[in-house]
Amino acid sequence: MMKIWGRISSINVQKVVWCAGEVGIPFERIDAGLAFGINNTPEFKEKNPNGLVPLLEEDDGWTLWESNAIVRYLAARHSAGNLWPEDPRERALSDRWMDWQTTAFAPAFIPAFMGLVRTPPEKRDQAAIDAAMQRGEGFAAILDQHLGGNAYVGGERFTMGDIPAACIAHRWLNMPAERTPRPNMERWYREVLARPAVAGVLTAPLA
Repeated sequence: MMKIWGRISSINVQKVVWCAGEVGIPFERIDAGLAFGINNTPEFKEKNPNGLVPLLEEDDGWTLWESNAIVRYLAARHSAGNLWPEDPRERALSDRWMDWQTTAFAPAFIPAFMGLVRTPPEKRDQAAIDAAMQRGEGFAAILDQHLGGNAYVGGERFTMGDIPAACIAHRWLNMPAERTPRPNMERWYREVLARPAVAGVLTAPLA
């Protein structure tokens, strides 16, 4: 059986677990990272020299790391023409939002997430949190505007691109902070959150 190494509270592990559920393949998830350890052991680093989760391990021992690469692989192998669009232009639109999540939206506001969710109140840097929230608002506006004219990030149907984008939106929309209302983003988030494969993956409260 395929294995997914990583704690379910990790956004990157959530992407992979959700995608595996969408394509309907059985898997075993093994807790690793932070309090669970394992990821810094020599045995794990033989499979992922970065010592990070998630790690995908196939039945034959083949491994793959980097969450978006794993999502693309699972979608292409098990859901070509559906989660993984076969038309290059349609697929590029999904790819775009997957990379945007990693390189733009997440880096902008994750300092606020870390401060508000994982840091005790007495140790928070409020100035850094406020600055991160302001940066995040700009990217939230970009996603909201796009979803005003599209049902999903890649167009009119759910694709692999929605998975990473919704995982970061989950953090943005559920942080204990004031945000500008984003009705298009919130509509899309509610729709994807209702998908059966998301059950037990994107949960609140955040951790």
